[in-house]
Amino acid sequence: MSEQPAKICILGGGFGGLYTALRLSKFTWDDGQKPEIVLVDKSDRFLFLPLLYELLTGELQTWEIAPPFEELLQSTGIRFYQSEVSGIDVEQKRVHLQNGPEISYDRLVLALGGETPLDIVPGATSYAYPFRSIADTYRLEERLRILEESDADKIRVAIVGGGYSGVELACKLADRLGKRGRFRLIEMNDQILQTSTEFNREAAKKALDSRGIFIDLETKVESIAQDNISLEYKGQIDTIPVDLVLWTVGTKVIPIVQDLPLKKNQRGQITTLPTLQVHDHPEIFALGDLADCLDADGQQIPATAQAAFQQSDFVAWNIWGSLTNRPLLPFRYKQLGELMSLGVDNATLSGLGIKLEGTLGYVARRLLYLYRLPTLEHQLKVGFNWLVAPIIESIQN
Repeated sequence: MSEQPAKICILGGGFGGLYTALRLSKFTWDDGQKPEIVLVDKSDRFLFLPLLYELLTGELQTWEIAPPFEELLQSTGIRFYQSEVSGIDVEQKRVHLQNGPEISYDRLVLALGGETPLDIVPGATSYAYPFRSIADTYRLEERLRILEESDADKIRVAIVGGGYSGVELACKLADRLGKRGRFRLIEMNDQILQTSTEFNREAAKKALDSRGIFIDLETKVESIAQDNISLEYKGQIDTIPVDLVLWTVGTKVIPIVQDLPLKKNQRGQITTLPTLQVHDHPEIFALGDLADCLDADGQQIPATAQAAFQQSDFVAWNIWGSLTNRPLLPFRYKQLGELMSLGVDNATLSGLGIKLEGTLGYVARRLLYLYRLPTLEHQLKVGFNWLVAPIIESIQN
């Protein structure tokens, strides 16, 4: 009797999970040995997270940055289940879904991402708005609509976190709200964009300053209420009225991952070997936000979309290698540069000896992200729309 094809179960359809699945589907397998690939995600859509900000300003539409998995996986042979994962039995090699079948596996990919930790400051869970999903965007959009339709002279917005997400949100919302917006960007450290390049930091400061966005450095959030936020600066606490608080700080591991009997770091992330395999479980691979990984050169891998995208190539290769008796490759991370949106039609690009900002940076960022979209079909659809939309708009005007 011939051996049963291997079963590969991929949990999470973000950059790490979806791109691993798509890459695996393109490998050459011996006759009758092509594995069964299953992808599980709680959403029905993939989200190209770096472009989420553009939904708030109407620069992009949902279908462009969040295509349905069903559309992306056509003709790949990958089976998709939209479901929450309710349990993972690493000894029996089984995954339990809330509303789906029990899935057995020979190889498991953990790419479930993380969630925004709102429970670290009183009131944040009730009154702060996270920004990392389509659902978050719709909820924020509804709140903005109510504020924009109100009689209030000013709309007061506090954004917690002076990293990439906080800076990009501040600039986009400032452009959307215009003169009605009053913004504070709150950062615990002594500068914004702590891990960024000097070029990006200076470009961001210029963009924030030109929009009148006030920056609170070395400032902690003490508590958040329905219509105010309390801030601590050098031992002094100030309570400031606000209409909207956005929370962009931190990532925590989701409960289903916390409960797994696997080796983890102090933050609950699963520690991996440079091959992205989990310690003591070579059949399990982990990547993205939930993985603590040092690459082959000993450098800590950042929790970014760029890193997850690169990791997916290695995970796919190593799964293929482990099933076809080929050598596994240790992951090597390459810092390919930084892209950052700084408002409507304005962005920066720095890396590989190139530094761009303004309109040129905006165009370069768009083109690079277009190239990174998950399938050629989707790239063509979106690219065609980006070419044609301005022409149609100019004709209508």
